[in-house]
Amino acid sequence: MRRSISSMLDKVIRIVADVAAGIACAGVLIVVLLQVIGRLSGHPLPWTEEATRFLFIWMVFLGLAAGFRTVESARVVIFLVMGRRLFQHLAVPIYVGSSVFFFGLMGWTGFTLMRQQMMMNETAATLPIPMWVIGMVMPVSAVIAILAILDSLQTRRDLIALPELGIPAGEIAHADVSISSGH
Repeated sequence: MRRSISSMLDKVIRIVADVAAGIACAGVLIVVLLQVIGRLSGHPLPWTEEATRFLFIWMVFLGLAAGFRTVESARVVIFLVMGRRLFQHLAVPIYVGSSVFFFGLMGWTGFTLMRQQMMMNETAATLPIPMWVIGMVMPVSAVIAILAILDSLQTRRDLIALPELGIPAGEIAHADVSISSGH
């Protein structure tokens, strides 16, 4: 039962976040192509710059939320390598707690911004779109990210914990960066 709910949640998050981010990415590509064609033909389309910006914002926020579904978020793992036992035991609670806190704060801030945009009846400069539609991405992606974190906690806990990094603590400074001698 728990497995089916988790797989259903994973499917919903994948559809909402991944597909919507993919649609926004395709939209950016199409709008930028229209912008280039318009400029080359001598008939620039003034709305394309704003549309590109709005689609890009949606793509980034939804992509951020989608990354937490598969535990592909950027993390600083130096403490996990240096203090293996202590920090590896704390890796999951720190990851989940700080991520949920961040997205909770982002969702609350985004909702406050969206409410303000609705109250002021703010619209886009060149497009007939209310700005709250653009601002809505913050609380939407925050909810998706929190659900994705909770889902990955059940289905991909081993990836969150980073079980054995395989890098001795003394070699961490050289693990990701190679310094050339100038030759």
